Amino acid sequence: MDNDVSAGSGITTVVGRLALGITLLAFGLGYTGVIDGVSAADAVSIAQYVGGIALFVAGLMALRDRDSANGTAFVVLGALWFTWAVSADAQVSANAAGLFLLLFALVALSLTLAGGDQLGQGAYGLFFVSLLLMAVANFADSDGLSKVGGWFAVAAGAVAWYAATAALAHWPAALPRRAADRGVTATG
Repeated sequence: MDNDVSAGSGITTVVGRLALGITLLAFGLGYTGVIDGVSAADAVSIAQYVGGIALFVAGLMALRDRDSANGTAFVVLGALWFTWAVSADAQVSANAAGLFLLLFALVALSLTLAGGDQLGQGAYGLFFVSLLLMAVANFADSDGLSKVGGWFAVAAGAVAWYAATAALAHWPAALPRRAADRGVTATG
């Protein structure tokens, strides 16, 4: 890792977050239906190659660089994106699709709770909400809930993209900490 790059912003983290961000944006926009003629099925190729293979390889590279947190996240997410993409044409029940999304959501929840930088946790948290909403939408057969989940995926993708771009462009990547109450000052 480059000496002037802070922890969590190495090149493999940047590549992984870009891959995740692009995949989430394509996936989310497909579910929102905001672009005429674009559906979630149109995100399959991106999910397979960018979200699946590229993210998985970025995870392996991060693990090689001893970045176990991002390495684990990217490898697991890459495997799940690849699985989602290759099974997109399979004839499964709505409940089976919902179960897959629910299991995918549990992984995103684990990544959110694992800690790390604020942008990473924010992206994984939004992704968790997105997958949870989409899983419930499959169980309840609700197109409206799927669209809301799509918007959460778009937000997660935007946060992941910003996190990667911020590391490259040296933009702010953390919210400033402020005292708990008025009149309270931090010492040190």
